[in-house]
Amino acid sequence: MCFLIEQATIQGFEAKGFSKGDSEALLRKSVEIACEAREIYHDRCREGSPDGNNDGRVLKHRPILVAASVGSYGAYLADGSEYSGNYGDAITLETLKDFHRRRVQILAESGADLIAFETVPNRVEAQAYAELLEEEDIKIPAWFSFNSKDGINVVSGDSLLDCASIVQSCKNAVAVGINCTPPRFIHGLILSIKKVTTKPILIYPNSGESYDGDRKEWVQNTGISDKDFVSYVNKWCEIGAALVGGCCRTTPRTIRAIYETLSNRSASLSSQ
Repeated sequence: MCFLIEQATIQGFEAKGFSKGDSEALLRKSVEIACEAREIYHDRCREGSPDGNNDGRVLKHRPILVAASVGSYGAYLADGSEYSGNYGDAITLETLKDFHRRRVQILAESGADLIAFETVPNRVEAQAYAELLEEEDIKIPAWFSFNSKDGINVVSGDSLLDCASIVQSCKNAVAVGINCTPPRFIHGLILSIKKVTTKPILIYPNSGESYDGDRKEWVQNTGISDKDFVSYVNKWCEIGAALVGGCCRTTPRTIRAIYETLSNRSASLSSQ
């Protein structure tokens, strides 16, 4: 899969002096660039294959997908609230729907294969996303991923079970899970999500490093090694994870190690 990390917002561009039209065009362009990168990769694979097909490096049954990511309202504020989910009493369900609506419309029509609502910090924002998908009759599927700092609830303190239940009831949602959360918490969070959903569970933790929201920087030497990270992967899959990846502070080495672990797991299961 190819992920389009889309923390950019129309409101954020406008605050920097761009017109609304230019802001919307930048969102569309970001998806176009991701789609172009996919085509370049396919072309290079075909050129390197003796028989002209692209079986060599692109898996036959696992196409590369472009996911248009929708970050939280807190990411637009850039005040650390994306890590707390505390937006204040003035920010209501309708406020959040109005904030995200046009961006979701544009990304849904941009050529992306799916929408990824990522790092969702609270229940009300999950509800806003779910209602937007219905109200705007969004045609492409979506996934929702939440983040947690205690291994029990989402970062706002809202119940993960309540949040996952919203996704379970959303017909456009094809998966639910966790991202940007320390690996040590993932096992318990998968088990919690399984209690309320039949949808595939996706997980892409961060490196385990701590983020200082006030200083806006990662705290050094607080994470785990790639080796330790991937040591969790088989267990996550055994208890229900269907999609596995990495989020903040993971590297291409991490993703390569995850891929190798999953490939070995698949080969082992096929031989049984």
